[in-house]
Amino acid sequence: MCWGWAVLVVVANDLPPAVRGRMKLWFVEPRANIFVSGVKDSVAKTVIDYLYNHCPPDSGIVMFRSLPGPPGYEVRTIGPTRKVMTEISGFQLVIETLKLP
Repeated sequence: MCWGWAVLVVVANDLPPAVRGRMKLWFVEPRANIFVSGVKDSVAKTVIDYLYNHCPPDSGIVMFRSLPGPPGYEVRTIGPTRKVMTEISGFQLVIETLKLP
């Protein structure tokens, strides 16, 4: 990865229509309310600030941003999310449940 660039992934339970439309300026939306982009660090920070300022807590947003130093990423949330987050030895992790057939 080049310095000064970040991969930013935003997963939301529900976004206000105006915010979703704005997100489409910077991101690809492969599935509803899942946004992926490679942007400059400054743009990534601007997008994260925008989401904090314009999304209500019930939006349930998880943001994954790549970082140049260890552990290589950060995870931030807005409101309650469907997945449980935990931190182990400084690593932010999302807990997945295994569903057996």
